[in-house]
Amino acid sequence: MAEENSSAAADAVAATTAGDNEASGDEPKLSKNQLKKLAKGKDKKKEKPQWGTGKKKEVKKKEAPKQEPFVNPTPKGEKKDMSKIPFAEAYFPTAVEAGWQDWWETAGFYQGDPAKAMGRPEDERFIMVIPPPNVTGSLHLGHALTAAVEDTLTRWHRMKGHATLYVPGTDHAGIATQSVVEKMLMKNENKTRHDLGREAFVQKVWEWKGEYGTRITNQLRRLGSSVDWSRERFTMDDMLSKAVVEAFNRFHEKGLLYRANRLGNWSCALKSAISDIEVDYIDLEGRTFLEVKTHKGNPNDPKGRYEFGVLTSFAYPIEDSDEVLVVATTRLETMLGDTAVAVHPEDPRYKHLHGKHVIHPFSGRKIPIITDPELVDMSFGTGAVKITPAHDPNDYECGKRHNLEFITVLTEDGAINHYGGPEFEGMMRYDARIAMEEALDKKGLLRGKEPNKMRLGLCSRSGDILEPMITPQWYVNCDSMAKRSTDAVRNGELKIIPAEHEKTWFQWLDNIRDWCVSRQLWWGHQIPAWFAKTKAEGDEIQKNDIANNDRWIVARNEDEAKEKAMKFLGCSEDELVLERDEDVLDTWFSSGLFPFSVMGWPDNTEDLKAFYPTSLLETGLDILFFWVARMVMMGLELTDQLPFHTVFLHAMVRDKEGRKMSKSLGNVIDPLEVIGGCSLEALQERLEGGNLPEKEIARAKKNNELEFPDGIPECGSDALRFGLLAYTVQGRDINLDVKRVVGYRNFCNKMWNTTKFALTYVDDFKPTPTLLEDLMASNKMAIRDKFMISRLMKGIEAVNVNFSDYKFGDAQQAAYQLWLNDMCDVYLEAIKPIVGDRSKENEDARWAAQATLWVALEAQLRLLHPMMPFITEELWQRLPGRGTLGDGETPSIMLAKYPECNDAYKNEQVEEAMATILEIVKACRSLRSSYNIVPKNRTHFYIKISEGAEVAQAQADDIMTLGNGSKVDINVPDEEIPTSVGTIIVNDSITLLVDLKGMVDFKTEIGRLNKNLKKARGPMEQLQMKIASDGYAENVPEDLKKSNEEKLEGLKKQVSDMEEAIANFERLLSLEDN
Repeated sequence: MAEENSSAAADAVAATTAGDNEASGDEPKLSKNQLKKLAKGKDKKKEKPQWGTGKKKEVKKKEAPKQEPFVNPTPKGEKKDMSKIPFAEAYFPTAVEAGWQDWWETAGFYQGDPAKAMGRPEDERFIMVIPPPNVTGSLHLGHALTAAVEDTLTRWHRMKGHATLYVPGTDHAGIATQSVVEKMLMKNENKTRHDLGREAFVQKVWEWKGEYGTRITNQLRRLGSSVDWSRERFTMDDMLSKAVVEAFNRFHEKGLLYRANRLGNWSCALKSAISDIEVDYIDLEGRTFLEVKTHKGNPNDPKGRYEFGVLTSFAYPIEDSDEVLVVATTRLETMLGDTAVAVHPEDPRYKHLHGKHVIHPFSGRKIPIITDPELVDMSFGTGAVKITPAHDPNDYECGKRHNLEFITVLTEDGAINHYGGPEFEGMMRYDARIAMEEALDKKGLLRGKEPNKMRLGLCSRSGDILEPMITPQWYVNCDSMAKRSTDAVRNGELKIIPAEHEKTWFQWLDNIRDWCVSRQLWWGHQIPAWFAKTKAEGDEIQKNDIANNDRWIVARNEDEAKEKAMKFLGCSEDELVLERDEDVLDTWFSSGLFPFSVMGWPDNTEDLKAFYPTSLLETGLDILFFWVARMVMMGLELTDQLPFHTVFLHAMVRDKEGRKMSKSLGNVIDPLEVIGGCSLEALQERLEGGNLPEKEIARAKKNNELEFPDGIPECGSDALRFGLLAYTVQGRDINLDVKRVVGYRNFCNKMWNTTKFALTYVDDFKPTPTLLEDLMASNKMAIRDKFMISRLMKGIEAVNVNFSDYKFGDAQQAAYQLWLNDMCDVYLEAIKPIVGDRSKENEDARWAAQATLWVALEAQLRLLHPMMPFITEELWQRLPGRGTLGDGETPSIMLAKYPECNDAYKNEQVEEAMATILEIVKACRSLRSSYNIVPKNRTHFYIKISEGAEVAQAQADDIMTLGNGSKVDINVPDEEIPTSVGTIIVNDSITLLVDLKGMVDFKTEIGRLNKNLKKARGPMEQLQMKIASDGYAENVPEDLKKSNEEKLEGLKKQVSDMEEAIANFERLLSLEDN
């Protein structure tokens, strides 16, 4: 309701406030209507006819003030002294935002206090951990949205007096970080990690982290994130590493963690296993050529691409027979690992082959023909299926059922191993595919190829085509943890917002598979497991032999491992050989512990007791499985508590075309480039300084030239945060147009100018600690004052309710409209004559107006603060009365009490009365606009009103002020109304008239309109003839017909409006002549 009434007020009023006469900085000024359209994402101007004096008055643009380089006079960490910093002529983000973050941090305003949090009820505490961004680089606008939402919530709860803690941190991002450092190493030193060795390479990564890891913390500070920096964590810190080791050991002790040789996803580019949820899929409709970066290139394709999406058929010779058995595959290279050919036991074509063998054409191996009704569909293809248990999930299960041999034919980097023989060994897998096809053809065994729909799995980290491979890995059995996690949502203990994502939660967790937690990397938490054997056993005992699995000793440190190993093997320390597993843990393993590892778990610290469980987990919906589910499962298993009670998933941020934010697309924008502004040249230089291939750099540069030909103007953090929050409607995708976000700088400028102007109204006003209560009890308030307070209460209520419901876009709009529509458009304009009149008779009315303005301005700054921390602090500190409001006054707005709605101060009767007045004001302005009466000429209005005359009479002064009138007469006799009036019917009960005598040159207007009418009739008549022409109805598409009809209606209305205007002016001219 608040929004509806606010919109009505906005529609009713369109004049510029006095505050807008101030300089507007170096950006083009937007009118209020443009600002309102901006809030709704509209920026196209609608053409509409205007009748007036014929010539548009040329307005000289006021030259924007030049911004001198800002030098902050405040020593770092100290509070800005507003008395020493002049109130600038215009809003400059750099100057406004300077110094506040340092002071807030130094003053300790962000720090959580365990003593205050301990024992507080759930609704009086707010604890949240940041989704730790990868330390690999800098944040983009998707991260900025996360920061805006999270900090808005944190600041809101802090101002509500809740025990608050917002914990920052970064993730070591195993795969991503190792990849970045490897690329830089190759680019700068032409070396691989193997050239350095593990220890030196890991040291290189730590150096890289030390050099570049602060970029993210700098960005968060610039964004105004009120995180407790004293508790900043990194997932490879000692404290968090201790938690990782403890979790691994506890899982193992509970029998949930084990080592096994099983089929999984293998990235040949990374030379590592990856989990199922790190797989992206692409669907091929048929024959498709794709680039494979790990290969030298297909010599048969001009672009070096490799063929996919085809089914290749070849024949296996049957042992001791002239027969062959034809099979088909989409991955021909895997036939090197075939260990069976399966047929259906009921297939009559092959019953005579049961128990026989085929001969491998390259190795000469005997391969059994088996029967398998579960795998084979005798109606599909030839009814015979090649079985490669080590390289296909279905074949893997078949191999286990029939106790087949499992032959792995690929090396870790995707080359053919010794099973390829001298003909194929060492070839990369897709080069071998081509070579095998040619070799089979030479042997007369190739039977052809045909297009085939298929799905390819890609590594989400490297983009490499994944290979199913059997490798020894560590796994966590997630069954019981997953059930507890789904039960928590089903019974309401854990709430997921939006609720539509619950279905996905259940679907994934109810069908969860064991989690492969080991990765063949060097950067990360090395697995705390040691392989044990005696020196006497030597090489007889191999660590990758699954038969020796019991020799893997899981321990918290090497000393503990030694004790366990000696006891297990019954040997002395001198006889013992311990070798630590070289693999590291999946990054999500340590991230899954984050809500409690940052509090000191497994130690029972004060932080853990006070701040765990946390309150909320806010993140993007794209990592619901990667991270959120992991945290819930691990929290329940290791702490026996949910790590948080609510999950809020914001939508995915895409560019304005709906494309995923991707460095290779050139659409990733650094928040600092929006906050501080960035030239096109700087945007392009950033691309050149990265690790992108030349082709992708060129594409990204072109995209920048199209999107930001003049670069990105300086907007400031407040505008960025406020603009991002406008997008947070609950849904799957946000198509983010940076230019729309940039537009919110104009609102910041509006706030600046409004406050600066409003302060001239209260320069002699002294607020009191109980000003609102004093005002409401004063009996001095006019309807306009009561209206402003009522609208303020409803705006406060709307923002609080929407914050509670995680509807940040609605909260943003409620605050935006309250400031722009109710305070600027209506109230500030209405009180101009009241505040300007310093007579004794007007003393009470003036005090009430000043008090109402101070209350509204101060409360709205507090209302906006969680969303726009910097500008609200700067303006709040400049309000009169700072430092005189008693013991309850706080040093910073961020510690001030958040506004709350007092229902007793809402006034529906006043709002209805004001709505009537604003409807009349809208008509006043419409009449003046239709006759193009210049602002300096005030007009005499006559109002005929059948219902609510007493309301109009009581607020005649407001109608005169807002409608730019010289006088307002209500329900005077008809004979007292001059004949030279223009008329508009407002509604069934209100008619408005304006005296036009001396305001308009009727002859000039008639001449101009006749000219325009002639111009307008031409296109209208041409379109009418076109529509009436032969064949139009039959041959013109329906959508074009509809478009032409709409266009014709518009032209007809233009003509009709001009004819009506001409007739009206002719009538007025005749009255004037008489």
